[in-house]
Amino acid sequence: MTLLSFTPSRHLNLNPTTTFVSIVRRPPLNPVPSSLFFCPTSPPLPLHILYRPPRPSLSLVSAPRAASSAGYLLHDAGATALVLAGAYTLVLCFDNLTKRNLLQQSLSRKLVHISSGLLFVLSWPIFRELLRGPLYYVLILILSALVFWRESPVGVISLAMMCGGDGVADIMGRRFGSIKIPYNQKKSWAGSISMFVFGFLVSLGMLYYYSILGYFNLDWMDTVQKVAFVSLVATAVESLPITEIVDDNISVPLASMAAAYFSFSL
Repeated sequence: MTLLSFTPSRHLNLNPTTTFVSIVRRPPLNPVPSSLFFCPTSPPLPLHILYRPPRPSLSLVSAPRAASSAGYLLHDAGATALVLAGAYTLVLCFDNLTKRNLLQQSLSRKLVHISSGLLFVLSWPIFRELLRGPLYYVLILILSALVFWRESPVGVISLAMMCGGDGVADIMGRRFGSIKIPYNQKKSWAGSISMFVFGFLVSLGMLYYYSILGYFNLDWMDTVQKVAFVSLVATAVESLPITEIVDDNISVPLASMAAAYFSFSL
């Protein structure tokens, strides 16, 4: 019979996490004569086993999150490389078919037009959600260039608010954003103030740069007031708790465009 008991030890220095298990093995009720084994009968000896429970490693707690972020980045980088390689291969195949006179050049161009767009749509599922913000960022850049270009200060101001204002607001908010905005605990006063100040200064700097090159002819007293108004609107929109619905890379530049268009149209 085996008896289990938990007893303190007077001879071992154990920390609080150590469990002391004492196992005593007793002889059976009808022992076999020891003469059959040619060995003397010895009294039972206690068997001491020390067991220390494993401690969770701190690095293992935060490792899954870091590994997840790194995995997303590697996944998106691999997906980007795969799509670029597929697009290049597609164009190369049609180009070779055209050179061999197997396809007419006009037909080859149309087939590239059709297949490249479908390839782009087919590639969407292989990307993670991580690329959503940068994708919106690039789309706003393209929209501002196509609609406003160098003929209007509206596009310049909207991009200055998105890049200079919103970008600096995130940096300052993470570093000094201990005091939160009452209606949005994810935003801070430090971030919003930085948004207004740097968006205002970057916008004026970009407008001054374009005016030196001769693209804009502005009344600076009036322009300062208009840019301050646009900065206030952009800051208010950036502080709203709507990030889960509309990304800042969309809401901030669109609000800046609307405010700047309204201001400079008067």
